[in-house]
Amino acid sequence: MSSSMASEAQNHFEIADKSKKGDTAECHHVERGELPETAAINEGQTSARKKTNPAEIKLVKRLDRIIIPVLWIMYWFNYLDRNAITVARLNNMEKDLNITSTEYQTCVSILFVGYILGQIPSTQDFKGLLLTRFFLGVLEAPFYPGALYILAMFYTRQEIATRISILFTANICGTAFAGLIAVGVFEMEQVAGLAGWRWLFIIQGILTFVISIASAFILPNEPLNTHWLSESEKTLAQSRVAVDTVELQENTSTWAGLVEAARDPRLWVLVLAQHFHMAASNFKNFFPTIVDTLGFSRNATLVLTCPPYLISGAISIAWAASSGK
Repeated sequence: MSSSMASEAQNHFEIADKSKKGDTAECHHVERGELPETAAINEGQTSARKKTNPAEIKLVKRLDRIIIPVLWIMYWFNYLDRNAITVARLNNMEKDLNITSTEYQTCVSILFVGYILGQIPSTQDFKGLLLTRFFLGVLEAPFYPGALYILAMFYTRQEIATRISILFTANICGTAFAGLIAVGVFEMEQVAGLAGWRWLFIIQGILTFVISIASAFILPNEPLNTHWLSESEKTLAQSRVAVDTVELQENTSTWAGLVEAARDPRLWVLVLAQHFHMAASNFKNFFPTIVDTLGFSRNATLVLTCPPYLISGAISIAWAASSGK
């Protein structure tokens, strides 16, 4: 939330002068033009509180019905796009593009250099595939931090952990269903003269593009201009997160905030943990190839890549349900 936005919310909820002892709390709220439902959450409540205000409970449920599904689907396709290359390898992609195993590995890794909404199906050689993966990374990179920013604008500290956990299951499910989807799409081999792996890139790329356009009209920039909320819900959505803000520093630049965050040792512990997580999870880029060495048919291999991630997704959802308690 920007400083001006937080400041506006803070001013809107400024506690009336305590010297006016004769006034009741209700009168203070009326004098400020404060809505009853927003006033109810402003009496010193923190993120640890249990929601009892019906208007706030209704608002959170509405946010969960709209924001979470849209972000989840976008993140799901984000990982379908990334993992398309791992299953395409089983459909003679290396042979069609005349690339070696080392060049394939380079194409997988280049994603994180750029870190395309869909893979370009007209790739004809190693250079083309390398550039495709690079630009895929460039255009996908802002999604996850952007999704977290949207969640932070609408959810309190107590609520956001559960929503992030649910969002992350899209990553797992995208990896799980990549193989199952490929089983069907690869049956389009030589339709219109195109290989099955090219159709995989085309179909997923088109769907990702359509979803990205639709989401631009659904996802809001901030609570106060969310078109699918009523005026009272917009005010409540902004004010409850403003009340939940731990500390507000006026006239602080983005760079100053970045420097302050970098001085926090907990940030670097998180960076280290994320580094090890990424290093450990990168085996998924070669998981279909590893399963293929067991001697199963192509379709059986693709199906067998699914169960480990489904189990992981189920466990993640269970943890997500408990994380906000």
